[in-house]
Amino acid sequence: MFLAAANKATEMAGFIGKENHTIDDKGRLMIPVKFRKKFDPASGSEFFLMKMQEKSLELYERTAWEAVKKKLDGLSDFNPEERKLKMLIYGNLESVEIDKQGRIAVPKEFLEHTKITKDVTIIGADNKMIIWNPDLLREKLNEDEPQYETLTQRIL
Repeated sequence: MFLAAANKATEMAGFIGKENHTIDDKGRLMIPVKFRKKFDPASGSEFFLMKMQEKSLELYERTAWEAVKKKLDGLSDFNPEERKLKMLIYGNLESVEIDKQGRIAVPKEFLEHTKITKDVTIIGADNKMIIWNPDLLREKLNEDEPQYETLTQRIL
């Protein structure tokens, strides 16, 4: 997919692993310490949170998002498919700030999209973090399980 190609062009921040956390009553998510230790100081406190079609969220540091943005900037506003892709991506994107306690405020619309009410699974995926409702993640992994073996054999 388009974002996968853009992600390869970015420097790897090294977010690796899976952590379970919770959303507090104010809709804030604590970013795991092991991921915060990998933050690029050049990114500052601004992050980009994007709703994905599979009912997850992707969280990018500013420097990682800039590489994706550069690819988006190369798309033509005169090509209907490319214009629609930009509209879909930017229409599902929010800028969020990380506070001094390492939390981001997740917009209510994003929580509703992912069906997250309390529990959260955060997956480190090199240059981004993927945020899931743990139940939806389990369902997704179980429904696609047969494909993973074939794909793993082909790629690894």
